[in-house]
Amino acid sequence: MAMEVTQVLLNAQSIDGTVRKHAEESLKQFQEQNLPSFLLSLSGELANDDKPVDSRKLAGLILKNALDAKEQHRKFELVQRWLSLDANVKTQIKTCLLNTLTSTVADARSTSSQVIAKVAGIELPQKQWPELIVSLLSNVHQLPAHVKQATLETLGYLCEEVSPDVVEQDHVNKILTAVVQGMNASEMNNDVRLAATRALYNALSFAQANFSNDMERDYIMRVVCEATQYAELKIRQAAFECLVSISSTYYEKLAPYMQDIYSITAKAVREDEEPVALQAIEFWSSICDEEIDILEEYGSDFTGNSDIPCFYFIKQALPALVPLLLEILLKQEEDQDQEEGAWNIAMAGGTCLGLVARTVGDDIVPLVIPFIEENIAKPDWRQREAATYAFGSILEGPSPDKLLHIVNVALSFMLSALTKDPNNHVKDTTAWTLGRIFEFLHGSTIGTPIITQANCQQIITVLLQSMKDTPNVAEKACGALYFLAQGYEDVGPSSPLTPFFQEIVQSLLTVTHREDAGESRLRTAAYETLNEVVRSSTDETAPMVLQLVPVIMMELHKTLEGQKLSSDEREKQGELQGLLCGCLQVIIQKLGSSEPTKYVFMQYADQIMGLFLRVFACRSATVHEEAMLAIGALAYAAGLDFAKYMPDFYKYLEMGLQNFEEYQVCAVTVGVVGDICRALEEKILPYCDGIMTQLLKDLSSNQLHRSVKPPIFSCFGDIALAIGENFEKYLMYAMPMLQSAADLSAHTANVDDDMTEYTNSLRNGILEAYSGIFQGFKNSPKTQLLIPYAPHILQFLDSMYMEKDMDELVMKTAIGLLGDLADTLGSNAGSLIQQSLTSKDFLNECLSSKDHMIKESAEWARLAINKAISV
Repeated sequence: MAMEVTQVLLNAQSIDGTVRKHAEESLKQFQEQNLPSFLLSLSGELANDDKPVDSRKLAGLILKNALDAKEQHRKFELVQRWLSLDANVKTQIKTCLLNTLTSTVADARSTSSQVIAKVAGIELPQKQWPELIVSLLSNVHQLPAHVKQATLETLGYLCEEVSPDVVEQDHVNKILTAVVQGMNASEMNNDVRLAATRALYNALSFAQANFSNDMERDYIMRVVCEATQYAELKIRQAAFECLVSISSTYYEKLAPYMQDIYSITAKAVREDEEPVALQAIEFWSSICDEEIDILEEYGSDFTGNSDIPCFYFIKQALPALVPLLLEILLKQEEDQDQEEGAWNIAMAGGTCLGLVARTVGDDIVPLVIPFIEENIAKPDWRQREAATYAFGSILEGPSPDKLLHIVNVALSFMLSALTKDPNNHVKDTTAWTLGRIFEFLHGSTIGTPIITQANCQQIITVLLQSMKDTPNVAEKACGALYFLAQGYEDVGPSSPLTPFFQEIVQSLLTVTHREDAGESRLRTAAYETLNEVVRSSTDETAPMVLQLVPVIMMELHKTLEGQKLSSDEREKQGELQGLLCGCLQVIIQKLGSSEPTKYVFMQYADQIMGLFLRVFACRSATVHEEAMLAIGALAYAAGLDFAKYMPDFYKYLEMGLQNFEEYQVCAVTVGVVGDICRALEEKILPYCDGIMTQLLKDLSSNQLHRSVKPPIFSCFGDIALAIGENFEKYLMYAMPMLQSAADLSAHTANVDDDMTEYTNSLRNGILEAYSGIFQGFKNSPKTQLLIPYAPHILQFLDSMYMEKDMDELVMKTAIGLLGDLADTLGSNAGSLIQQSLTSKDFLNECLSSKDHMIKESAEWARLAINKAISV
């Protein structure tokens, strides 16, 4: 059945576009016409040592893509497709793949390893291919080193693909034995040792039982620690990567080894090459993450009830760890601030220092202050920058009282450095540190303000001056101003920023027009800061915010003037439109929130809506999202007047709801439908058929990302609230959807944190839908249509109450729904609620809740229920 595919595979990699396209077409046709033959031909190509390496690699890659895909629904289809292939065909393919592991060509072996793991990922959970692990393990003892290396690589990929519960413990033990033996000093071949070390990294999640056994754990830890000392750089790096993984997976088993680990990590940080040193620092950052999580989860009470006690490894290591981290802050690179995504040992050290501060709080301050005092004014820029970085890194974690005195001393020094220091790095880090001071030590929650009438003017002058500096410094200065404004968000009628408002806005707009605003995210930072300044402004400056409207509209208008753009320019144009729409959204929300400013603002509404519609006509996904959000804000502000825009806007609304691929756009659009329902009320009726049809399609699609489904359910509630009893014709479609989603969500919690979080958001969406529908039908002669659905809803509430895993939001919505049920159905609901298993307990629990929102909903529900029962 196999065919000759070598030439086609080579042509598919040709530089000549026509040849390449033709070859790709042929491969596609072959696959569609005869899949078994196609896959056999590819596996034969991969296994044949006489074939060119390029055709073999591509054959393997196509095989791999025939088994797996990123999108869940596509992946599911490919898995089913493989499982339904003829057993003989699958056996032949698998034989070819295993044979390739003995090839002398490294690329072919490596490709084959990945494909074998993909097949195993499909078959092992189905209890198929039971002989795979046994045959791989027999290969490990074969003599040629390259076969051993390929087999260990395959075992590593296999552990990455399949979940631990699929492999029996006896096999796990044998895999770990083979891997650890391959890492051992007695293994002479470096390729084998590297493959083994990388395989261990993937196999660690399988080793729960082995890490619970002291002898086995000691042996694994010894081998890993020894591997950090080998001559080969890649092996040392891979061994430290194993230690990082162990630190999070087996945190509670680490105590006996911490002394040794400190020694080898400190030696690596001081003496080894950067890739290894970075992993050694990452080990300590990972321990911080674990301890921060534990301390957050359990508060400070470790009395008996906690399963995972905190071992306070960081606290114990402080006296040695902090000096080590301060030392590496001095290893900066010359141009690290100009490069986006730069990462080096000094940055890793600062990041780790920040995590240490969050882990131990006040204890870090006395260890770092002497370093800052000693270096902050030194002639060498490295010392000044390191001192500033150290200071900025420890501002989150310690209590404000512990820091305020030092910050007050440091503030004027920093402001002076930001304008006068000759070095760009020092200015960059200084502006970042000021931002951190304003983020963590300024705002309504801090007792003693660090920003006073005396220094406010100077702070703003310096920041606005710095916005003219190089892009990287200017971007950090925008960030500092952002947090400065944010701290004044709830200050009441008058803000200390009011006298400077005009100047700040003007400076930010000037930044957005800089020639180099595209570098270091500067333009984006300037608009984000402008938004924050508008958001935190008070009524005093409303006239100035109004003046901003035509300015931003003009900017948006300029991006729409039709010149032919290259794809790169179009992307930049799209980004700019997104920023401008985002800015208009914030302005609309601000001005729409009080009647007098709203009245004046609405004179611009027609023009703004016209601009948004033109942005949609440009049709680029990112723009869509921002423009859509801005229209939601406009609808909220315009209220019933928004109806006049619907005829032109509706087609874009429908496009947004159909956008499965960019599911965020779809989710945002669903939210905007809710805004429009609240604005238009019954006037949305003419558009409801189209909207409901699309929402029901979205729900039944297996292509749409699951995160969009909860907001769609909430949207049913918004529509029902808006159109009241007119929702009648949708009940027969919406209710069964809600019921089956409710049944599903009752049985999926407690799988893992992600699933529990998703289940709660799904339940909340379902409850909001029911609530909207019941409130919408209240006082209508058609309420009796809802009676048949009540028992199922009460069952749903019972099952959630009994599962005991509702979050606060779900509890509030659930108790609210119980009230709506009673309120709308009256005596028809009374008897049902009395018969329900848990309604009474649930109500009492909510009435005594510490959360005042839950309590409030519960008080209302109690009144409604008592009324329904007494009728």
